[in-house]
Amino acid sequence: MSGEVTYDDAAEARVDIGQERQAHGAETGEAPVLQDGMGCHAGAEEMEKAARMAGKSEILDQYAKDYPQGPHDKPQSMCPAFGSLRVGLRMRRVATVLSGSACCVYGLTFVSHFYGARRSVGYVPFSSETLVTGKLYEDIRDAVHQMADPDKYDAIVVTNLCVPTASGVPLRLLPDEIDGVRVVGIDVPGFGIPTHAEAKDVLAGAMLNYARKEIEAGPVPAPEAGVSDRPTVSMLGEMFPADPMIIGQLLAPLGLAAGPTVPCREWRELYAALDCGAVAAIHPFYTAAMREFEAAGRPIVPSAPVGHDGTADWLARIGDAFGLAADKVAAAQNQFLPAIRAALGGTRIDGTITLSGYEGSELLVARLLVESGAEVPYVGTACPRTAMSDPDREWLEARGTKVVYRASLEDDCAAMEAIRPDLAIGTTPVVQKAKELAVPGLYFTNLISARPLMGPAGAGSLAQVVNAAIANKDRMDGMKEFFEGVGHGDTAGVWEGDPNLRPDFRAAYQKKLEKKARAEKAQEMI
Repeated sequence: MSGEVTYDDAAEARVDIGQERQAHGAETGEAPVLQDGMGCHAGAEEMEKAARMAGKSEILDQYAKDYPQGPHDKPQSMCPAFGSLRVGLRMRRVATVLSGSACCVYGLTFVSHFYGARRSVGYVPFSSETLVTGKLYEDIRDAVHQMADPDKYDAIVVTNLCVPTASGVPLRLLPDEIDGVRVVGIDVPGFGIPTHAEAKDVLAGAMLNYARKEIEAGPVPAPEAGVSDRPTVSMLGEMFPADPMIIGQLLAPLGLAAGPTVPCREWRELYAALDCGAVAAIHPFYTAAMREFEAAGRPIVPSAPVGHDGTADWLARIGDAFGLAADKVAAAQNQFLPAIRAALGGTRIDGTITLSGYEGSELLVARLLVESGAEVPYVGTACPRTAMSDPDREWLEARGTKVVYRASLEDDCAAMEAIRPDLAIGTTPVVQKAKELAVPGLYFTNLISARPLMGPAGAGSLAQVVNAAIANKDRMDGMKEFFEGVGHGDTAGVWEGDPNLRPDFRAAYQKKLEKKARAEKAQEMI
């Protein structure tokens, strides 16, 4: 696809995709299954092996390419399917169906509602029998047909969790649409996708792929909010709600407008997102989504307008992507950069900070902290290194920051313990460990990423909460002193005497564990 998107004048009319779609044997599809005795507890290697034997090698190879693992096999993160689930639940007129173990579905729906998803989640359960006979696929197909009501939904997202993926349940055989309702099937196994942030890209990329094919087939409905009369910049990555508006203000002097943010909030926004002049990779790991934009002929711009230097460089890259005159770009820079510099100068941060997280914006936050005056010797992110993150990494490394991609919890804690910063920003266990050491800590997801980061508004957004946390050092020292002697591990709590540790019990149990490990090793060799 190249050029402009053609919108259907009859906005409410159903899209005529204009091409034959085959079900590829949907009526007779059977799902290969895991070996007896295997399930959620089988382990990542065995689950992946089973999935490949069941015909999932192509998708797993693509995931390995899109979301490379290492230096660690997998960072500590919540179930990756939470990311794709959240994307679907935040879209209007989109239904979500999960197929997986009941415990997984319960946990995912619980967390989703905890994060504010006030919408039902469809669930297709399975048993050993339905896996063996292929009945699970038929159950999923029947569920989709029952739900496909064009008056309620534009699309239905069906997600295979670990066991159905490992068993080869063929969602590709589902019809592409039913009565005008699109059907999008994805596999989101914990053994194939490292983090929930990248699972957002899995669904975003699948939807963009579907929408791009619709555009290629003919006119599509215009978004409910209409189409911009200026060239637009689509944005990749979930952001604080004010950030897209701030980016729009930065683009206005260039004669440009902010386009939709991917993941989108409604299906028609996918068309407008593809109908852009360039894409801003605010979160640099949306590999599948970027592949669709590249197939549509759209250039991709790395980094984001964060801080003084970040905003200056980003506006220059946007100008290059649209072929704008240098003086026009310079005028836009001169309009905003003084205000950003003033905001940074008026809200200084004096202290050393270690930073880690799994949202994908860790490097952007670190840049803003450094320009605010903080010393940031370590940044850890659970996301992978990509070409789109190189400008941020290079900027940080030039200022003495060590950037660790696919950082593990052990990496983050080791850096915090070695540096003993004035403030540790990180995930829950990192913050917990920091507070045990009387180091002030802030949870990245709720307290840092939930703030504007872009342009002049972002320049002063972090200083107040960061400085307030650093100022709590005396309170942390007082709490540590008050609780000194309470103990750790076996000695946690208040004791009148020493606890009975019973090392003989521990030794006996350790022998049992070693015997079990030897038996498992011998079984592998058979």
